Amino acid sequence: MKKTLLIGSLLFLGACETYTPQRYAVSADTNMALRALASRDVGVGSFTRTADFNNRCRLAGPIGLPDGLSFEAYIQKALADELKMAGMFVPTNPPVTLTGTVEKLSFLSSQNGNNGVWHIDLRVTSTNGKSVLVSESYEFKSGFGAEIACKQTAEAYLPAVQNLIRKLVTDPQFGTLIGV
Repeated sequence: MKKTLLIGSLLFLGACETYTPQRYAVSADTNMALRALASRDVGVGSFTRTADFNNRCRLAGPIGLPDGLSFEAYIQKALADELKMAGMFVPTNPPVTLTGTVEKLSFLSSQNGNNGVWHIDLRVTSTNGKSVLVSESYEFKSGFGAEIACKQTAEAYLPAVQNLIRKLVTDPQFGTLIGV
């Protein structure tokens, strides 16, 4: 009985872990792509999520984000950070503001053995009426055990978002969003 209680307690305590990716880091490739555009003053408005999303990773615990951000706010901040690094971001009264809707957000911590994947669909809309939809399916090495797989899943969110933002700014329609 004591052994069963001990094992049950350990499983319960282990299920309380929250797995957190790193804060967003700007991408050199995205920065170069933005700098290649004619410099524009761009603002970033709010991002929302229409997709259902379950942040639970197996029985190990949830995927959480640094600084208490939501998953869509993390993407919003990523875009703003990239624009800031490229010298294009204007915080107040920009001629154009980009908003976003995360239309799909999901992950598998185990797919085909020890691999995982993040799926993100993002629609970005400009105040000039134009919009573009970009998608990212980011595959990564996961793990068999829940703890390692969930840690790897959380850590893969950063590069998944970097790829998503790079796809956005290199999309031929991105220029129409910012008036190029």
